[in-house]
Amino acid sequence: MTDVAVRGRAKALVVLCVMQLMIILDGTVVTVALPTIQGDLGFSQAGLAWVMNSYLIAFAGLLLLAGRIGDLIGSKRVFLAGLGSFTAASMLCGLSTSAGTLIAGRFLQGVGGALASAVILGMIVNLFPAPAEQARAMGVYSFTAASGASIGLIFGGVITQTVGWHWAFLINVPIGLAALVFAVRLLQQQPGLGLANGADVLGAVLVTAGLSLGVYTIVQTAEPHATLTRTLVQAGAAVLLLAAFVVRQARIKHPLLALRIFRRRQLTVANVIVVLLFAAGFGFQFTTALYVQRVLGYDSLTTGLAFLPSPLMNALMSLSLAPRLTVRFGPRKMLIAGLVVFMLSLLWISRAPVDGTYLVNVGPVLAVMGAGIGVAIPASIMLAMSAADPADAGLASGLNNTAQQTGAAIGTAVLATLAASTTAHRAAEGELLALRDGYGAAWLAAAGFVLAAVVLSITLLRSTATVVGRE
Repeated sequence: MTDVAVRGRAKALVVLCVMQLMIILDGTVVTVALPTIQGDLGFSQAGLAWVMNSYLIAFAGLLLLAGRIGDLIGSKRVFLAGLGSFTAASMLCGLSTSAGTLIAGRFLQGVGGALASAVILGMIVNLFPAPAEQARAMGVYSFTAASGASIGLIFGGVITQTVGWHWAFLINVPIGLAALVFAVRLLQQQPGLGLANGADVLGAVLVTAGLSLGVYTIVQTAEPHATLTRTLVQAGAAVLLLAAFVVRQARIKHPLLALRIFRRRQLTVANVIVVLLFAAGFGFQFTTALYVQRVLGYDSLTTGLAFLPSPLMNALMSLSLAPRLTVRFGPRKMLIAGLVVFMLSLLWISRAPVDGTYLVNVGPVLAVMGAGIGVAIPASIMLAMSAADPADAGLASGLNNTAQQTGAAIGTAVLATLAASTTAHRAAEGELLALRDGYGAAWLAAAGFVLAAVVLSITLLRSTATVVGRE
């Protein structure tokens, strides 16, 4: 392969990862800015959650559909549509002067993000088919996926206290326009299967409605007005919609989701592990941000900067060491090693006291966590994507992204709810001690998620040949 072709593929990878980073950033960048946004736009406390939830629901609900559309009409077209939509929606968010406009903009951001993100993994696999090159490319992608949330917290804190929360969205506009220009030039159009081979409109409605309602049910469990009856009814409706979708896919000639993909145990188990990994990771970051703000007393800027060790260690592992180690030992062994390191970091921080210090109880934990997920995430994605046929690359990519976002939603909702309920139960101990106990319970639950992922990795994932045939 010529040097020009190699440089072209590298530039294309940068464009794809820049878009993925913007998508992940916007999932968390507003976290530390929420109090300021509430004051500026007059959100109620309950309504404020929808700045996050409207984005998450649209994003997770459309990923599977977007991935299949990429297989049918070509991944480049879907990526460009998503990138353009996301950029326009970012401008709408940045120019918002009312709560309703911001929520609408966040929803549209989620739509654009789903379209683009759903096909990125498949495009990377097609760009780098050789295992060694693919390991390096997945390391770059995984850094953006794993560190994006931490970088979002850092970026959100800096932006909010310097130029204002509006620029957390407006900064996407010039970056998105530049990425759009380069994407048109650098990305190759892969021929699609054609809409006749899977344009299942009813199936699309069922799966999008089921996933959206399911994610909505998860995220609203942490709201004060949530009741057990309402949650069970919504969850039951989501299950029925998804069950109807599965039945339809099994019966029609050209399904939107070919159920044969789940016959590949490697792919199915790897995606379950991704759900657990992202549930622990995103839930950990959310509760840790609250711990350093509400217990240790950090402001929004200091909170954001406190997370810096995580993306730095993640970059060291996923961009440098992890690809080489994966080539030598194989993705399964690296996945298990990364999960164990991540679990140890969660057990470490679960013992953080009320009067904890950053140098002992927070900074080192974030560094260890960044190293663990910097190894585990690229390995889990490689295992999931390597089990899919080339014709199903878009579908497998959308499925993996759906697993990531579903895990993030589950982890954030479950750990936030557990922390709040534990804090309320122990209110008599005093505010700070009760808060610390709540976050400690959440961190232990996150460690439980990772332990389950370790067990699945050891018992159900098979050893696969590495690029040098060592495993």
